[in-house]
Amino acid sequence: MDKIKINGGRQLNGKIFISGAKNAALPLICASLLTDETVTLTNMPMLSDIKAMNALLEQLGTQIDVFDDFVDGHETKTYSYRTKEATSLVAPYDYVRKMRASYYVLGPLLARYGHVEVSLPGGCAIGARPMDIHLSALEQMGAKIEIKNGYIVADIQGRLQGANIIFHTASVGATCNIMMAATLAEGITKIENAAKEPEIGDLAELLIAMGAKISGIGTSNLVIEGVKKLHGAAHKVIADRIEAGSYAVAAAMTHGRIELINAQADTLASPIKILRDCGVKVEEKENSLVVDATQAHLVGQDVMTDYYPGFPTDLQAQFMALMMIAEGASMVTETIWENRFMHVPELLRMGANINVHGHASAIVRGVKKLSAAPVMATDLRASFALVLAGLVAEGETTVNRVYHLDRGYEHLEEKLKAVGADIRRVKEDDEE
Repeated sequence: MDKIKINGGRQLNGKIFISGAKNAALPLICASLLTDETVTLTNMPMLSDIKAMNALLEQLGTQIDVFDDFVDGHETKTYSYRTKEATSLVAPYDYVRKMRASYYVLGPLLARYGHVEVSLPGGCAIGARPMDIHLSALEQMGAKIEIKNGYIVADIQGRLQGANIIFHTASVGATCNIMMAATLAEGITKIENAAKEPEIGDLAELLIAMGAKISGIGTSNLVIEGVKKLHGAAHKVIADRIEAGSYAVAAAMTHGRIELINAQADTLASPIKILRDCGVKVEEKENSLVVDATQAHLVGQDVMTDYYPGFPTDLQAQFMALMMIAEGASMVTETIWENRFMHVPELLRMGANINVHGHASAIVRGVKKLSAAPVMATDLRASFALVLAGLVAEGETTVNRVYHLDRGYEHLEEKLKAVGADIRRVKEDDEE
């Protein structure tokens, strides 16, 4: 099993290209199931989650082709997807257990074929994320749904029917799933309390390019007028705001200066404000962000996660790492998931001063230095928090279970090396 070793204490300076967003790409891939024509996605990240989703679609009968491409002079990938006719309507356990986002096939396959079977999902162990909001909405659209032997089995006679749906939680996954399903439903579907994340807007743009009729993009009220058929389209995946925010923290913690090429400031308003309040300079350019902490005196700030446009839960662990070395005390409050402080025990091993109160909040008191230690990644974003700590700790930090990182950070070691980090990946057999 791979590990990452980091010798801390180096200032990071240079440029990092921000890849396409994993959280946008996954539903975009599944949207290709809504048509028998080709859907082409550019600026695609090379991540294990993308590979897992591609493997699932191939199992369903999708033809996938991949091409080398360039975005702003940086090498990336373009994928084309064509599901002329599905050869299976079952998303098996062996595929879904590897990646929770596999549930995105639910809405498209049910809408197009009238039947789908999806294993109950797995993914990061960051708390209960039930499927009830997805299933309740589909039932309101006329679907008959049963849970059999660990599988969601959904059927519909004819087409799904438009409905007025009110989400009790602004779920990103449910918003994407129901929006995709509604594009081929009969009549008009209204979604109230829809999630507003940029990745949802990105999906809506692709669906509209495919012939869907969607209004209210970027608001909590979506209106989808169903059509009988969608066609192929080409679409560029938006930049990954979570990756951009993660590397912005790396610049801040190492008192460096990093230009984040391809980053979109308008998707990062809340994290940028906290960085500035901490004492970090953030310059917004047309196609990049410059994060400059070379003269910064870091001061701790309170962080509270919230649904977009609030502070993203996927950056909570990284900003907690920043507060560990900032002056004063900070309160980090997690309002989205109830089990997302699993990185805290590992950070404590490196000398952090963090006191967790219940499942929702933690007091972080800044320390003058961190010490290297062997640590264990517990989930995708927590993994990056450990890397950040390793970048500033004295000595060599070993991060275990880095397969979590491979789910969401493309070429992590190469990107950090390019800006001056002493970081390398090793296999267990290669250790000295």
